[in-house]
Amino acid sequence: MKKSLLLAAVACLALAGCTSNGETKQEDMNSKLQLTQEWDKVFQLSDKVNHRKVTFNTQYGFTLAADLYEPKEASAKKLPAIAVSGPFGATKEQSSGLYAMRMAERGFVAIAFDPSFTGESSGEPRRTASPDINTEDFMAAVDFLSTLSNVDPNRIGIIGICGWGGIALNTAAIDTRIKATVASTMYDMTRVSGNGYFDNDDNEQARHTAREMLAKQRLTDAGAMAGGVVDPLPADAPQFVKDYHDYYKTARGYHKRSGNSNDGWRVIGTQAFANTRFLYYINEIRSAVLIMHGEKAHSRYFGEAAYHYMVDGKAEGYNVVNKPNPVPDNKQLLIIPGATHCDLYDGGFTGQAGKGEPKNLIPWDKLAEFFNKNL
Repeated sequence: MKKSLLLAAVACLALAGCTSNGETKQEDMNSKLQLTQEWDKVFQLSDKVNHRKVTFNTQYGFTLAADLYEPKEASAKKLPAIAVSGPFGATKEQSSGLYAMRMAERGFVAIAFDPSFTGESSGEPRRTASPDINTEDFMAAVDFLSTLSNVDPNRIGIIGICGWGGIALNTAAIDTRIKATVASTMYDMTRVSGNGYFDNDDNEQARHTAREMLAKQRLTDAGAMAGGVVDPLPADAPQFVKDYHDYYKTARGYHKRSGNSNDGWRVIGTQAFANTRFLYYINEIRSAVLIMHGEKAHSRYFGEAAYHYMVDGKAEGYNVVNKPNPVPDNKQLLIIPGATHCDLYDGGFTGQAGKGEPKNLIPWDKLAEFFNKNL
């Protein structure tokens, strides 16, 4: 039971038309992707923002679907912008959309996008992942924001949630256009894929066993799905698995296009992650970074290790030469008292299944202050 729950949790999180001159035609992409136009998010639309569906291309040829949120209050000046994605295996109708909308309420142009192979975005096979393609997804979102007439292309930041927190840091390490990055309740998907939770499988034998299983899976049923959130919950489920169920499997966060809410991720969908390390160069990020984690989050060690590696040039789990960051003073670690991992998806609720009163544990104004200062 313990092993199956662990695999389920990892899978849960691990979870274009052109003209002849090469210019992308927005209407053709929208038609091709058959975007849903009605409001189908797990949160209510704010009366302080305007919303519309958009699409954009990546350098790998995929077309990504996104929700664009803009402040209703008109501005004569070009605005700062933020691209948001995550959690891993979720869709833009869930946590990332909420983050984008809250940032738009505070004066930013913001998009929440579905990554390649996910949600309403293009890419086959569905619900798979790639270290380089997913990093490109974030860079393509920056490309798109840079072209908007009401956006200052020199003031763009990104937010990565859960598994996309690690991808956001990886992107910030390569793309200097990104002036500020928030990693919220982050996972390092490459570390957990290669080492297991809390690095319990950080040995050659454990990795070899996993490699053999995945190699056989490719020949038996490469399209097999696994993970999602276990349902019904076993009596001995760890608390963090209960927390995932409370978000993804109830009205609080369930969405029909979310792999985490349904049948999960391709079994071999994150195979390359186990042989990769996202955060090798994050101690060379010169732009501002805020890592936000819950005090009680089982994943807190990912965020703390990434922060210390950026500032000190060394941390447990990172076997690299000690190289202090050239600009350490603009790196922050924010621990939210009492918060669990999933509390930072939507602020949290009292009681199970999203019942009760909101906890409002996400410090939206602090995030806005961080971006206003650094963009």
